[in-house]
Amino acid sequence: MEQQQDVAGAAGCDVGSAERGPRPADETAGAGNPDSRPADHEHTGPSPDPGPALAPDPARILVVDDDPTVAEVVTGYLERAGYVVDRAGDGPGALDGAAEHWPDLVVLDLMLPGMDGLDVCRRLRARGPVPVIMLTARGDEDDRILGLEVGADDYVTKPFSPRELVLRVESVLRRTRPADRPAANANANANTSARPLGAAGLTLDPEARRAAKHGVELALTLREFDLLTFFLRHPARAYSREDLMREVWGWDFGDLSTVTVHVRRLRNKVEDDPARPRLIQTVWGVGYRFDPEGAAGPEVA
Repeated sequence: MEQQQDVAGAAGCDVGSAERGPRPADETAGAGNPDSRPADHEHTGPSPDPGPALAPDPARILVVDDDPTVAEVVTGYLERAGYVVDRAGDGPGALDGAAEHWPDLVVLDLMLPGMDGLDVCRRLRARGPVPVIMLTARGDEDDRILGLEVGADDYVTKPFSPRELVLRVESVLRRTRPADRPAANANANANTSARPLGAAGLTLDPEARRAAKHGVELALTLREFDLLTFFLRHPARAYSREDLMREVWGWDFGDLSTVTVHVRRLRNKVEDDPARPRLIQTVWGVGYRFDPEGAAGPEVA
């Protein structure tokens, strides 16, 4: 571990001394002992054996980075967090790896030789829905926004903390893999979070993670789907970008341009005229409001 931390430091990663251990193994296996029944009970047939309780399959992460040091550090932290990790060093390798084992999430470097991360992201999106967290060494806001525009769900700027990246991965996967959510939380919110939603010709099924406009299915990214879900659940109320980042992304801080880009992308998919939005309206000095009635005269961000 000490050697890996030193390597991470050389790569420009902010690595602390604390480590994330692997997820605890499921301790419920072996339930149902037939010898535990009362001695005076007459057993007339075989006792049903429920078998061991099976834990959900670990999520599969594809890490794509041409810097072997960064890829090794990121892979190590993700594996210790309990994930199955595949690695690729370039764009074609990433596409081949995804074709062989379709990932639950992709950690994708923007600056790749030959086929860059933006092109890889576009091609992956064309094959099917998959969450993407973009890694970039660039500080230019335009590059980050461009990554979000092509469908990245999140981005992390180098140098970065691998532990922060693991937290981002966990946050994204909690929204895409319901089996990974704590059972108590899922049961407590079952009556509300799983209820189908609809307004203004839009329909959304949170359980199936499918949305449609006038019966035509919408191709939404992870965050676009979550953003539309939030708007449908909270119509006619204005929310700031900070509110949306906290409620939809689960972050207390971050680059607010992330929210702006996702609102613009969502408008392009749900509005009849994205240049003159009537559903997702800009509330100047505040943020955005979802208006299912489509009030006239909205101003455009």
